[in-house]
Amino acid sequence: MLKNFFLISLRNLKKNGLYSVINISGLSIGIVCSVLILLWVSDEVSYDKFLPKYDRLYQLWISSEFDDKVNNWRSVPLPTYEEMKVIDSNIKNSVVTGWGGNRLLTVGDIRITKRGYYVSEEFLEMFEFPLVSGSHKEALKDPMSIVLSESLAEILFGNEDPIGKQVKLENEGTLQVTAIAKDVPENSSFQFDYLATWKYRESVNEWVRDNKDNWGNYSFQVFVELNDPIREVDVEQSIYDLAMEKDGEHGMEKHFFLHPISQWRLYSNWDDEGNQAGGRSDYVQLFTAIAIVILIIACINFMNLATARSEKRAKEVGIRKSLGTSRTRLIYQFISESIFITFIAFLIAVLLTELALPSYNTLVDKELFINYSSPAFWLSSVGIILVLGIIAGSYPAFYLSSFNPVQTLKGTIKAGKGATTPRKVLVILQFGFSIVLMISTIVIFQQINLVKNRDLGYEQERLIAVELTDDLRDNYDVLKQELESSGLAESVTRANSQITQINSNNFLGWPGKPEDRRVIFTTITTTYDYAKTMGIDVLMGRDFSKEYGSDSSAIVINKAALDIMGLEDPIGTNLDLWGDKRKLIGVVDNVLMGSPYDPVKPMFMILDDWGGYISVRLKKTNDLQQTLAGVEEIFTKHNPAFPFEYNFADVEFERKFTTINLTRRLASLFATLAMIITGLGLFGLASYTAEQRIKEIGIRKVLGATIASLMSLMSKDFAKLVIFSFIIAAPFAWYLLDQYLDRYTIRVDISWWIFPVVGIIVLIFAILIVSDQARRAAKANPVNSLRNE
Repeated sequence: MLKNFFLISLRNLKKNGLYSVINISGLSIGIVCSVLILLWVSDEVSYDKFLPKYDRLYQLWISSEFDDKVNNWRSVPLPTYEEMKVIDSNIKNSVVTGWGGNRLLTVGDIRITKRGYYVSEEFLEMFEFPLVSGSHKEALKDPMSIVLSESLAEILFGNEDPIGKQVKLENEGTLQVTAIAKDVPENSSFQFDYLATWKYRESVNEWVRDNKDNWGNYSFQVFVELNDPIREVDVEQSIYDLAMEKDGEHGMEKHFFLHPISQWRLYSNWDDEGNQAGGRSDYVQLFTAIAIVILIIACINFMNLATARSEKRAKEVGIRKSLGTSRTRLIYQFISESIFITFIAFLIAVLLTELALPSYNTLVDKELFINYSSPAFWLSSVGIILVLGIIAGSYPAFYLSSFNPVQTLKGTIKAGKGATTPRKVLVILQFGFSIVLMISTIVIFQQINLVKNRDLGYEQERLIAVELTDDLRDNYDVLKQELESSGLAESVTRANSQITQINSNNFLGWPGKPEDRRVIFTTITTTYDYAKTMGIDVLMGRDFSKEYGSDSSAIVINKAALDIMGLEDPIGTNLDLWGDKRKLIGVVDNVLMGSPYDPVKPMFMILDDWGGYISVRLKKTNDLQQTLAGVEEIFTKHNPAFPFEYNFADVEFERKFTTINLTRRLASLFATLAMIITGLGLFGLASYTAEQRIKEIGIRKVLGATIASLMSLMSKDFAKLVIFSFIIAAPFAWYLLDQYLDRYTIRVDISWWIFPVVGIIVLIFAILIVSDQARRAAKANPVNSLRNE
């Protein structure tokens, strides 16, 4: 029986070559799109799942109400690390880490900057990152130990055994290699090439030592491992009030809670009530939906063409039924044919996916691949083939098998006619989905342009930032003087963060502030010439100046801060900071340092040195590389232990759009492919319609109809379907996009003109396809179509 089904399927594929190609092409493209999307989705949902204790690991977060909303953040006081070990018996272990960063590692003549973390000794024991050599429990016990990744160990030591070898970190201390970790996979929340001990950081960093017992400095990451994840609620109750017990200043309520590792990647957003509000999970759901929609469009092609061409197989059904074949067996046969076609399409799709993966990986900035050795791949492949085959073939199978054999053999039944209405519905669905995707692409593009074109409040052009080291700090004044006097730089300054980052936030008081009002301010610690170097306008008063010795206790705020304070004559006002009075000497324009989708936050600047970056405004030049070479020479002179590495402000700003740019690129790609699949189906349907109406066209042509009138006759039915699909899809698209854009405080208004433009484009696209088939039918010699009449 299976052999018979197989032979019949091959015969029908060969007999209906054009329609077979359209069906297989549509399904193949649909499967390729879905596989590419699902590879990305699978990678996103797999984050951190390779860790053995995945279900028991949590990060300590804190929640508090200020700025008229509930705020959640993951930086906590350093003492919570030790407190977590004793506060609840359900907490098995705790770890403190830094925030990770690029640091210089030196072995002999080899100097390389790599990303790593300072971590407490329990880190590897708790997270259990796979090791090539060494012990999870002992690797970080010695304060002077360091763990390297396989690839970094090979760079530093070649084929030698690295265990026991010496590595200099940041030109400060020499550490001993105690373990080698396998290279961290891309789907890990921690990305590192080395791990150094927290105790070592304590020994070289006075700020860390000063904050060991300070419950008021929220600057550290703390993680915990539970004995049993079922006790998560009990643990949260025991730690809930700890922050208030240890640090109740500002009269501000704050509470600890646990954020499980399973939600770190996908659920990182919070609403104004402090509740989870999605994150990357929104994009996972969005693209999963797009994958399903594209597969539906491909299946609709199959259904439409199968039912449209049912007249070709009506007599076959009649003969089989008259010979005793049951309807169940016919249904089984047609679905088997559908599964066979899907199988062929899937094989082609796998080949196309492999060809597309290199470009796709560049697009999504991942290293995705199909794991052919995974049982999950083969199970899902079989599942896709069966599900698609059954879905695509189910309606045609039930429809074809329903024909009355007597009427069919007499020729009194018009096969295909009864499926006209369902076919129209399916065409409307196809175009509706495509219209939604096209409108979405344009609106997302507008949203990106809106935020990119916001007034930044500073000048990005020719602005670079270099991370501060001890040598650069010690030689800063000489470095600044040489850069400016050499003509390489217009201005130089130093601050605790790049202009595109916010590294610190603090509370600030002002005259007339209500006691119960708490506002967090972006905090910039800097030196002289900050506004000049960054290109920030001073709206009132002045910037810090060496001419005023009292500026060491002065403060500068931005316009957003002034708006909140409501001060009518701000210059000279004393503001409250950390229990001291600071004289307000200037108000600068708002600078977009944080999220480009949010309003500019209130900010203040003070003269202080918290480390950070040196920012250099380069001179205008026609040879940027030569200018950078000159700047590098001066930096290397005063910072010989470190290679010259810098960031352009405009490049760093562009990184803020990584996620929405990815959304736009993927939406554009899959909207285009969805239209191609829809176009293939429409081409096949139009071709069949022209074939079915060939005698009618011949008669009309004999009676004097022009080619243009015949093309119009055939096109108008399809045009009506496209218009109807637009009427349905447009409001649906508006609703979905309005919901999507609500996540952004700064958002574009959905322009009305987008809808008619997309509608016209889709209509023209459909008419061109249909008209081409209509033109061919209209130009055919009517004698050929009417000779049998």
